Parts: sequence; structure tokens; C-alpha cells
Amino acid sequence: MINRKLAKILANRYVILASLLFIAALGLLVLPGYKKNERVTAEDLLAQVVNPERYMTSDELAEKIIAKDPSILLIDLRSENEYNEYTMPGAFNIPLDQILDPESEGYLNQDQYDIVLFSNQNLTADQAWILLTRKGYKNLHVLDGGINGWYNTILNPLKPTENMPKEAFDRYDFRLAAAMYFGVGGETLQDKDAEEEGSRKLVVPVMKKKKRKPEGGC
Repeated sequence: MINRKLAKILANRYVILASLLFIAALGLLVLPGYKKNERVTAEDLLAQVVNPERYMTSDELAEKIIAKDPSILLIDLRSENEYNEYTMPGAFNIPLDQILDPESEGYLNQDQYDIVLFSNQNLTADQAWILLTRKGYKNLHVLDGGINGWYNTILNPLKPTENMPKEAFDRYDFRLAAAMYFGVGGETLQDKDAEEEGSRKLVVPVMKKKKRKPEGGC
């Protein structure tokens, strides 16, 4: 009964979030600066907004970090103070109000990385995703649940009940092992990385060349 109530609450929250994103996307499309020849059309942006495939789960991200997957680039959208207090292993800090700054483009507009945006929950990362998608940036993902979801899923996993399938116990075992890997209850992975010179991924910002607009005409 509790699981059903929880599922209903989560479903309602998803509907509300999807509605907010839908409204935000429409708002972006009617901004005074919007032009019909933007790289992302209104129809394309709307289709992407309602598509949940942009979300990456905490389990998927944990697997990639543990496997030292070189293709991911984590972007913490929270304030500098929150970032300094705690962040994801190897993450870079670009607060939401700075994602459109010219110096941020080299990190966010990448072809060689899968960009994973995250904040405390989903809303801030979804807002960043919409803005960057409208600018035509590719390979953008949102960490589902943000840092709060990461904590509840990986660092403090809920033990399955006896009536749950074997897959739930396998997933729980993985999360316990992942929690140990990330140093729960002792020295954190972030602390260990800080002791090792050059442990943070070296990312060279790449500024893409802008296409020149055609001049003149017939």
C-alpha cells in the first residue's frame, strides 16, 4: 500500500514537472529574441522537452564513474558555496546563472563528452537543459533526482523487502558496493582525489567556430 502511494506521489510530481517544463519551453519560444531560423525549431524543442530520455539515473552514473568512463563530463549547476561543500566526484562548477557566459561555452558545447547536468533536484538542471538545447548544444543529459536522488539511491539505499524480485536485491548489492567505493562512513572519494595530483579530469574548453552567414544574394 505504501509503495502504491509513493508511486502515485512520484507520478503526480512528474506530471507537474513536465507541465512546468512545457510552459518554460513555450516561454522561451516566444521571447522577443526568438527567430524562426534558430538552430532548434519550436517543434523540435517541444518534442525533446516531453521526452524523458535525457535523464540519467544515479545507478547508470555510478556505473560510469566506477568504470572510469572517459566520455562523461559532470556539471554542477549549484552555487559555488554548495559546490565547495559537497559535489559529485570530478564535477565542474558552472552555476545556472553563468551557463550562457562565453567562457562556459567551451565546456558545455562539446562533441567528445556526454554532458551530465545536475543540481539538488531536477528543476534547475531541466532549466539549464532547455536553454542549452535551444542553443543547439548536443549530448546533454540530466541526472534524475540530482544530488538528493544520488544520496538516497547510491549513498543511502533502501533495503528491498522479502517479497521483491531478485533484481531488486542485485541492484541493492550494487548500491552497497558503490556506497563503499564512494567512501560512505569514512574518507570520501572526493577527499582521496584531492590528495592525488591531476586526479580531476583535464578538460580543455573547445570553442566551436561559428558558421559565417552568407552575404549578398541574387
